[in-house]
Amino acid sequence: MHWKNIFGDELMEKYKFPSEEWIKAFKEELNKNKAYEEAAKDWEGDFLFIITPDEGLDKEVVFYVDLWHGKCRDAYVVPSRDAKKTEFIYEGSYSNWKKLIKGELDPIQALLMRKFKLKGSMAKVMRYTKAASELVKTASKVPTEFM
Repeated sequence: MHWKNIFGDELMEKYKFPSEEWIKAFKEELNKNKAYEEAAKDWEGDFLFIITPDEGLDKEVVFYVDLWHGKCRDAYVVPSRDAKKTEFIYEGSYSNWKKLIKGELDPIQALLMRKFKLKGSMAKVMRYTKAASELVKTASKVPTEFM
């Protein structure tokens, strides 16, 4: 949905993070990103992205993201971290997710700095650092409103 302000400039709808609307917008953006498609053309693996509560978020939110050969086949909110089994889990606090989405944290550096935890093959993830970087760049393109 697009609105215009009093100057006639187009305003984009912002999606609350974390929400079902946000993860759907992320999926759309990711599937338009040619750089991600190229960097992840051989990637096969799905994720749970877990956002743990801290400033501004009072309950845990879990996204399921199915990434396959440079495309996002599916992305949605799941009721809990135990609701779906995935190859990878990427988990961090709400405040660190905000920094990640704003481009203030690199996803791999954030793991090394222990701002996020990864369950799954770190070796596999390290072979796809460009894809991880493009994933985060894509998240920063989603018009986001934080709680």
